Amino acid sequence: MAGRRRVSGSSVVALCLLLVALVACGGRTAADPARADVQRVLDRRAAAVLAHDAAAYARTGTGTGFDRLSAVPLADWSYRVRDVERAGDTATAEVELRYRVDGYDRGPVTAGRTVRLSRDGGDGTWAVDSDRPAKGSGQQPWDQGAVQVVRGTHSLVLGVGQSTGALRRFAGLADRAVPAVSDAWDGDWSRRVVVVVPRSVEGMAGLLGSPASSYRGIAAVTTGETGGREHAPADRIIVNPDAYGLLGGLGRQVVLTHETTHVATRADTTSATPLWLSEGYADWVGYRGSGRDAAEAAPELAAAVAEGRVPARLPTDEDFGFTAEAEELARAYEGGWLACRMIAEQWGEDRLDAFYRAVGAHDERAGAVEAALHEVLGTTPEAFTARWREFLRTRLG
Repeated sequence: MAGRRRVSGSSVVALCLLLVALVACGGRTAADPARADVQRVLDRRAAAVLAHDAAAYARTGTGTGFDRLSAVPLADWSYRVRDVERAGDTATAEVELRYRVDGYDRGPVTAGRTVRLSRDGGDGTWAVDSDRPAKGSGQQPWDQGAVQVVRGTHSLVLGVGQSTGALRRFAGLADRAVPAVSDAWDGDWSRRVVVVVPRSVEGMAGLLGSPASSYRGIAAVTTGETGGREHAPADRIIVNPDAYGLLGGLGRQVVLTHETTHVATRADTTSATPLWLSEGYADWVGYRGSGRDAAEAAPELAAAVAEGRVPARLPTDEDFGFTAEAEELARAYEGGWLACRMIAEQWGEDRLDAFYRAVGAHDERAGAVEAALHEVLGTTPEAFTARWREFLRTRLG
C-alpha cells in the first residue's frame, strides 16, 4: 500500500534508543524512586522509636542502637532525607535527624546522619544497615553506648558509662543551680536543664565533634544556638568527667551554675554579645552567694595585679579560645567575672541584667557594648575600662 514501509527490528531498536536520548537531553527522565523509598523506611523507623516498638524497628533494618536510646524520653523523632547516592542494591543517604526531649526542649535538636541501606532482591524493600554521624557532625549520646537517665526536680541527666550514683549527684547539682540562676536572672526561661555526662573527655569531644585535646582542661560546656528565643530551642550541658572530677564541692557547683546560666540567658545572647560579658555574667551567677572574695576566685589575675600587670583592656573573644594557655584563659574568665561583679556592685544587679539584654538586642557586634554602656549605665567604654582597672587594683591588690 502507498505510504507504508516495513520497519525492520533493528530499526525499531535504533528508534527507541534515539527517543531515550532525546528525552534525556530534555531533562525529563523518570526520577529514581530510591529517595522516596528511603524516606518511607526511615519514617517507619522513626515511628518505631516513638512507639518503643523494637520489633517494628528491627523490620526496618539493623536493630543496633534501639536499646541504647530507649530510656530517653522523646516527644518527637523524625528523619528528613537530603540526598541519596545509589549503587545498584545499596544506597547511602545523607539525612537530617530531628528530635526533641519531652518536657525539656522547646524545639528540636538537629543532627546530620549518614545512613547506609541495602535492598532485598526479592521484594525490593530497602533496609538500614548503619546509621552514623555525618561528616562534620557530632555524635549523639546513644552513639557512645546505652544511655542511662536520671530525673531531678529541675533536671534530666543523660549518662553513658557512668554509675547511677554519679548521675544522681549531677542531678542534685543541677537542681541547686536552676533556682540560683532564677534568683539572679530576671529573664524568661524554661527553668529546666539537660545534662549529658559521657564516659570520658574523648566522649565529650565526640559529642561536640572536636578533638579531645580542645577540652582537656574544660570541666563543662553548654551547646545551643544564639540569636533570639526562636533560635534557642534545645541547650545541652555537656560535662567532661575527667576535668570535673578534679574539682572540689564548691567548684563543681560553680561550674554547673555557670553552665545553667548560659541556658537561661541563651535567648538574650546573640552575635553582638562579647565573651567577656556572657562568660563573666555566668561566672558572676556561679559565684554569687558563695562567700568567695575576689582574690580567692581570681588567683591568676590577682597574681598579675600583684606584679603590677594590670590589664589595659577587657578580655577579647580570642582570649577565651580553648587553645589558649591555661593562665591566659583563666585571666580572661576572671576579668570578665570582675567586670560583671563591678556592675552589680556599683550600678546594681537589675542594671547588670538590663545591660546584658541591651547588648544582645543589637543586630551586630559593632557598637553594641558602647550603646548599652551609654543607655543603661550612663558611661563610655573608656570610662568603664578605667573604672574596671581600678576595681582590679582595689579588689586584687
